[in-house]
Amino acid sequence: AALLTLTRKRGAATYAQTLQNIPETQVTTLENGLRVASEESNQPTCTVGLWIDAGSRYEDTKTNGAGFFVEHLAFKGTKKRPGSAFEKEVESLGAHLNGYTSREQTAFYIKALSKDMPKVVELLSDLVQNCALEDSQIEKERGVILQELKEMDGNLADVTLDYLHATAYQGTALANTVEGTTENIRQLTRADLASYIDTHFKAPRMVLAAAGGISHRELVDAAKQHFSGVPFTYKEDAVPILARCRFTGSEIRARDDALPVAHIALAVEGPGWADPDNVVLNVANAIIGRYDRTFGGGKNQSSRLAALAVEHNLCHSFEPFNASYSDTGLFGFHFVSDPLSIDDMMFCAQREWMRLCTSATESEVTRAKNYLRNAMVAQLDGTTRVCENIGSHLLHYGRRIPLEEWDARISAVDARMVRDVCSKYIYDKCPAIAAVGPIEQLLDYNRIRSAMYWVRL
Repeated sequence: AALLTLTRKRGAATYAQTLQNIPETQVTTLENGLRVASEESNQPTCTVGLWIDAGSRYEDTKTNGAGFFVEHLAFKGTKKRPGSAFEKEVESLGAHLNGYTSREQTAFYIKALSKDMPKVVELLSDLVQNCALEDSQIEKERGVILQELKEMDGNLADVTLDYLHATAYQGTALANTVEGTTENIRQLTRADLASYIDTHFKAPRMVLAAAGGISHRELVDAAKQHFSGVPFTYKEDAVPILARCRFTGSEIRARDDALPVAHIALAVEGPGWADPDNVVLNVANAIIGRYDRTFGGGKNQSSRLAALAVEHNLCHSFEPFNASYSDTGLFGFHFVSDPLSIDDMMFCAQREWMRLCTSATESEVTRAKNYLRNAMVAQLDGTTRVCENIGSHLLHYGRRIPLEEWDARISAVDARMVRDVCSKYIYDKCPAIAAVGPIEQLLDYNRIRSAMYWVRL
């Protein structure tokens, strides 16, 4: 009874208190340029990860897929821990090891008990500095990756978005997929993979991030001990020069009438990571909302497009996106529909875009801002999400932007800003389109382009 009384009397922190009570992110730069960043808390566990400014955008047509290949091999042993010894050592800690590669960054992270943080830092340093690249493992992983590529072809949503990048950024590195082509995976050699590591795994392009029950001073001491051997490059040579990835209004259509549903993606060029317009565009996407047939609510959903989709059976699902890169981005939406509903769904979605440009209201902007605040606070859920937030922010913005600052940026958005910024990026712009499946009903590109503005009398 006493315990229940204590539980009832325990006060919940308000939204403002939550933002103010977030621990400070401490950042230290080592002599070789490696940035060490952490957020300390009273968690019994911690997540420590290495975020690297390298991805498929840094590859050419012949080496596309090298970063994804290296990510696979990183977990298959090092020169100090050959074979499965690396995996067994991680398992002996009861830890969880994971990683990913995207178009502009690569990450490796380990979640473990807080007391094992120094050992985790050592494992991460061994992983990136001493990757074995054994010929037998390369051939084994080559087969694994080729099988993964076959399975990825069955995920039509991802295939459609890859096609969207291919047409929007044709002729540039952003047009390439993260995983590479089947031909490249078959031909990449040990020398290609070693060259990728030697070129991109440089200290100034790395962030060692940590969150949980750890001490920043102890993290820095461990980093100095284990990462001092990571090559240093002068500031002007730290990041390879990226060619401007010019956006092109064009389309890719992959018609296959044997498929049951069509996947359609449409996007315009959006801003890069650091552009303040991103906050306004995220509010606009929150106004559009997202929908799936499994959702409840029916026609009573707050999203006007979702209510139309339910009432007229326009699609199986739709979702807006705002994919940002260093100097450009894709702002758009993706939907899945039956073959005979494509035209109606495209018409309603584009009309919603035009409405954002011309008549977005304060009430729906307020709702969208509250949705974004909820999503923002959800970043505090668990050490892994916090750690990824720290690592990604330092790569994208050069610092971790506090949630209080994000909240202030969101609060400053009003309906007029939404109309102005959406007009800047959407109104009368040439979109990029990717379509896969039974897409006979998808209108001609010029017809879709003509719906990117309204003729007002």
